[in-house]
Amino acid sequence: MSNELISQENNKVQIRKKYVLKKRDAVKTDYKVDYENDLNEAQLSAVKSQQGAILVIAGAGSGKTKTLTYRVARLIEDGINPENILLLTFTKKAALEMLSRAALVLDQRCERVAGGTFHSFANTILRKYAKALMLKNNFTILDKADCEDIISHITGRIYPKKEKRFPKKGTILEIYSKSVNKETPTRQIISEEFPQFEHCEDKIIEIHKAYVTYKRENSVLDYDDLLLYLKLLLENNDNIRKTLSNQYKYIMVDEYQDTNTLQADIIKLLASEHNNIMAVGDDAQSIYAFRGANYRNILDFPKMFPDTKIIKLEQNYRSTQNILKLTNKIISQAKESFSKTLFSNISSPVMPALICAKNTQMEADFICQRVLELLDEDVALSDICVLARNSRMSYSLEIELSKRAIPYRKFGGPKFMETAHVKDIVAHLRVIINPDDIISLNRILLLLKGVGASTVNNVIPIIKGQLNPDVKLLPAKKIESILPMLKTLDKLRHKISTKTPSQIVEEIIAYYRPILKDKYDDFSKREKDLEHLHYLAQQYKNLEDFISDLALEPPEQSMEGVYKNNSDDEALIISTIHSAKGLEWDSVFIIGAVDGRFPSVYSFNSDEEMDEELRLMYVATTRAKNNLYISYPVDMYDYATQMVLSKPSRFLDNISDDVLEHWDITY
Repeated sequence: MSNELISQENNKVQIRKKYVLKKRDAVKTDYKVDYENDLNEAQLSAVKSQQGAILVIAGAGSGKTKTLTYRVARLIEDGINPENILLLTFTKKAALEMLSRAALVLDQRCERVAGGTFHSFANTILRKYAKALMLKNNFTILDKADCEDIISHITGRIYPKKEKRFPKKGTILEIYSKSVNKETPTRQIISEEFPQFEHCEDKIIEIHKAYVTYKRENSVLDYDDLLLYLKLLLENNDNIRKTLSNQYKYIMVDEYQDTNTLQADIIKLLASEHNNIMAVGDDAQSIYAFRGANYRNILDFPKMFPDTKIIKLEQNYRSTQNILKLTNKIISQAKESFSKTLFSNISSPVMPALICAKNTQMEADFICQRVLELLDEDVALSDICVLARNSRMSYSLEIELSKRAIPYRKFGGPKFMETAHVKDIVAHLRVIINPDDIISLNRILLLLKGVGASTVNNVIPIIKGQLNPDVKLLPAKKIESILPMLKTLDKLRHKISTKTPSQIVEEIIAYYRPILKDKYDDFSKREKDLEHLHYLAQQYKNLEDFISDLALEPPEQSMEGVYKNNSDDEALIISTIHSAKGLEWDSVFIIGAVDGRFPSVYSFNSDEEMDEELRLMYVATTRAKNNLYISYPVDMYDYATQMVLSKPSRFLDNISDDVLEHWDITY
């Protein structure tokens, strides 16, 4: 080739390079969404940031959900495949809300984004790669009650006689759960958090080993196993880790302050090929240490991901500036935190108030009277909330509300999935999917007439793993009771692929209805829950997905699970602070804010626990939009310390009257 031709080719190459670079560096302007006008400066910065590790410190009421929603839309508008985006939240509802809002902002492509809870994501991945972990992909997910029953069974078998005080099944399960989620040896958990059981730690560890073996042998997993096995899958299988990391090139995690150590490790493994991870949360709202959440995860995020870009959302769109002055004062007392100052453009002459009451009765009288005044000011009853450090602190108030015929709802009634009749139906469905599920087999056999524990122990080895055993092997006197159930389940097991989940649920309910009527005098009320279960099943195409979601995202309450003393739709809300996180009301009352109760006397000797109590107060105060009242009785007797508690919470000490008004109603 001549020098002239070579020169021409080189020129063409250079022109092509310049074109590619120009195209790559070109600023996109034809966005469908008006990001610049819809978002404030900090939100826009978070939405436009795409590469590398990003930590968004989102203050209370600062538009966190909107920011995540718009970021999903922006990524897609910038040409990112929706299936390469993973949005992890702490509730399925939150993920669906964000993705549906993103779809409204942009288009339906947003709904193809992978979204859900850590546990639901783990469930999906583990069923796909079950063989790599030597698991069956039809494993059953156990709820807390199931796990406790297994532990009780194992404990009774290994240690039928316990000479010294021994932990209850729920405590043993809590020890194991904390050990897994904190990635801390069981002995250390016992030593640091349950020292009263150090005398029997060897037995607790032996039960734990038997519990792990039992789950493996019977193809059942608990909530913690989902995360534990996902981490093991990613750590021990490089090809799978790389495949998943390259699949999910843009990862977003909501409420990052609530993650535990195990979840933080999973995130690092999933982001290992690109480090494109955005964590969104508020260190000031980390209040779930009792569930295993690790406050240090959000504080140490910049250490885990070097060169992290930190963005702070400080403009609050919920509360008045007067309320924010107080909340900023409260959180400034934290020993360690990301510094931020919330501000609002919402002005109001109304100040937050600290109310000193003579006793809990006077405190209740004040709240009822103020609620009636707020109603006269056109504040809806459902936009008023009373928050308490724990549910027991609202008893006096509930009595007074009833006397005055003020309707109220109290969060914390019977959980839908914990009601016996719902658990009965679900147990049948679990056995259809997984005949190895001994816990569910045990439950449904005991529902049958004439079948007791000894019969169950004889029958389970015969039918475990199959629903059409040799009839001759069954106890002759019990065949009449057991056979109809086995035939019903076996018939439905063979029709899983042709019948919808709602059809299967309908047939199980029809089979179960005579048992329900025989077992419960209030069966007509319980049937409402079964109707609701049937309705939920109609939302699914696959029975396995339905059962998994019931375990991972259970409906909150049964039809009878909301306490209310009036049939009207309008009702005042009573809630614990933990249950109120993420919610907001026009007017909020925080009751029982007496030092020793809030913060709890049990936190006095621990800086970490005291800081969590402080954050709990911050979460409570930031729920209010316009009116905030904090009350404390001066003669509250504490039986644990045998002292009369009379001082307001130390978190409110030295806060001046121009930030927090002080009202004395003791006379």
